[in-house]
Amino acid sequence: MATNPAPAQFHTLANGYTLQFTDHAAASDELGVVVFIHGSGPGASGWSNFKHNVAHFQNAGYRCIVYDQWGYGQSDKPTDVDHTLEFFVGGLVGLLDGLGIEQAHLVGNSLGGAVAIGAALAHPGRVASLILMAPGGIESRETYFAMPGIQAMVKYPMGSPEFTRDVLAKLLTQLVFDERQVDEELVSERWATLQTQNAHVLATMQIPDLSPRLAELTTPILTFWGTDDRFCPAMGVWKVLSGAANVQAELVNRCGHWVMSEYPDLFNRRCVDFLSHLPR
Repeated sequence: MATNPAPAQFHTLANGYTLQFTDHAAASDELGVVVFIHGSGPGASGWSNFKHNVAHFQNAGYRCIVYDQWGYGQSDKPTDVDHTLEFFVGGLVGLLDGLGIEQAHLVGNSLGGAVAIGAALAHPGRVASLILMAPGGIESRETYFAMPGIQAMVKYPMGSPEFTRDVLAKLLTQLVFDERQVDEELVSERWATLQTQNAHVLATMQIPDLSPRLAELTTPILTFWGTDDRFCPAMGVWKVLSGAANVQAELVNRCGHWVMSEYPDLFNRRCVDFLSHLPR
């Protein structure tokens, strides 16, 4: 298992809830800060989503922040609040404030992509660029829930006796094109994280369709999509391309929902190249 090399740190926000994060210094002169925002689902966490990517960004000169969103990993899992987009964005911005980070590049997958877009819309001056992998928040709830991956995820509620380790292993195969990527190490990692997770985060999640607001985004965007994504329909790449003004896109064949894990070398090289050509 790829162990996180940075020590866990914790930041408590004004709302009283605490976020867990790790802070990875740039390997050379710092070119900027990159914040990684993970997706949803059973056993999800920041490091689980981005363990194949952080070191490459560090080596290219970027300080990297990896954190667990509300309801996931080692962050607080409140059951007295709905998990709205504003709640997730508030956690991200509160963490940036706590770390004294004025502006950052946001890297978001799925739910994390929706949170990154939401942050760029609500706080445009805080976001230097967006790197999105099959971002949520650009389709209707009905469209997402018609996807086979989402249907598989909600079939067995987290915490129910029916949600076994074997169910998790089968669900994880929905996230990738090549099922061989779901090995015992990945299942064990996600299963261990799942033991502290509860169903409230998914039951109360409220992410609106942000596609009508994509034209408001002025920050440079790089987006990735797998053609075999079973969670966020690949047609979404065209919404991002046509909706926002400054977009580059990578549509990856024989790839599911996890471009950053299924094709880490492609993802890492392309992202660093994108960042290196941004105006300074």
